[in-house]
Amino acid sequence: MNVTANKKTLAASGAVLGVIAALLAFMGNPKNMAMCIACFVRDSAGAMKLHTAAVVQYMRPEIVGIVCGAFLIAVFTKEYRSTAGSSPMIRFILGVIMMIGSLAFLGCPLRMIIRMSAGDLNAYVGFVGFALGVFTGTIALRKGFSLGRSYTIDKASGAVLPIALVILLILSVTTSLFAFSEKGPGSMHAPLLISLIGGLIFGALAQKCRTCFAGSIRDVILMKNYDLITIIGGFFVVMLIYNLVSGGFKLSFDGQPVAHAKHIWNFLGLYAVGFAAVLAGGCPLRQLVLAGQGSSDSAVTFLGLLVGAACCHNFGLAGVAAAAATADSPAVAGGPGINGQVAVIACIIILFLIGFSPKSKKA
Repeated sequence: MNVTANKKTLAASGAVLGVIAALLAFMGNPKNMAMCIACFVRDSAGAMKLHTAAVVQYMRPEIVGIVCGAFLIAVFTKEYRSTAGSSPMIRFILGVIMMIGSLAFLGCPLRMIIRMSAGDLNAYVGFVGFALGVFTGTIALRKGFSLGRSYTIDKASGAVLPIALVILLILSVTTSLFAFSEKGPGSMHAPLLISLIGGLIFGALAQKCRTCFAGSIRDVILMKNYDLITIIGGFFVVMLIYNLVSGGFKLSFDGQPVAHAKHIWNFLGLYAVGFAAVLAGGCPLRQLVLAGQGSSDSAVTFLGLLVGAACCHNFGLAGVAAAAATADSPAVAGGPGINGQVAVIACIIILFLIGFSPKSKKA
């Protein structure tokens, strides 16, 4: 079946993605974090000991599944194409920026939608920033921004990342080389096999229907095309139903799981993510899918996400979840500290330099 044939099949595809996310949440993934590319890459970076934040260390099978699912479906449908050479260092920086912005907000655009479906009003603030970031990116595109063309390379090159991730997952299961959280979000996860299968299906379907959270808004702005946003709508509706049925819906700013109410940083964090995603050609989820279907350029962006996650926790850039006072500890307002705030502002300045510098325009 051609899942891009019409809006009904696209909405149905989004609904299936929502069912997978809901299942993962039901089976043990953190609340309002059933599927989050930024959070799961961060957890995987911690598992590989690229950072030492003890509460976010777990080699997430979902990340491996998404990349490999996209790889397998692309090979099966003859859409696999090994390419590279399109401004790799800029793509790496854009990956780092997307991670810094995501962890200031505490979630990527995928988790933003999940949090919105659970009534988290902070996520709606972030959504406004994300949409404006995408809008800024489309202005750069209209003014001629381009990362340049990619070139066809040896077929084996495009398979490096999927194979590497499979090896890392196997090592995490069969050896003691990797770190594992004993408490916190990193300790909360669905059973490995369910997470892996869920990721495989999620990645394959995302590849077939071209799911992209930034692209959905970009297409509406540039072409008045609502195809991709239909997928997001289907996903949102299923997650909303799941949260209502499971009792996970709470319409408020305060008391949300792994979130904070520092509105300016929710806004600016996702503004940076939206802006960077348009310049990079896709949100974090889309980058994983493109890497799976053979793009070494997107694989470089993935490495940027991974290094960005390590930097966020090694240098104190990541936001902190708000927490109520207890008998043993005072209340925590949450949000990024001064290091993270400076990093977000610096990232936005860098994005304007990349997107609107005459040197970034390609003939």
